[in-house]
Amino acid sequence: MAKKLEITLTRSVIGRPENQRIVVKTLGLRKMHQTVVHEDNAAIRGMVNKVSHLLTVKELEA
Repeated sequence: MAKKLEITLTRSVIGRPENQRIVVKTLGLRKMHQTVVHEDNAAIRGMVNKVSHLLTVKELEA
């Protein structure tokens, strides 16, 4: 089965560099404590690694 990632925005993007804001927006996160679910692939992992200090990530079995 394919794994999924549950990604939650836990810290604000206020005062963060523009490239980090764009990554958070691209992940589909707009508000604090909002959670989205994405497929676990290299592109999503790369985005999560870039802003890992702003996120909480849980792996889900799909």
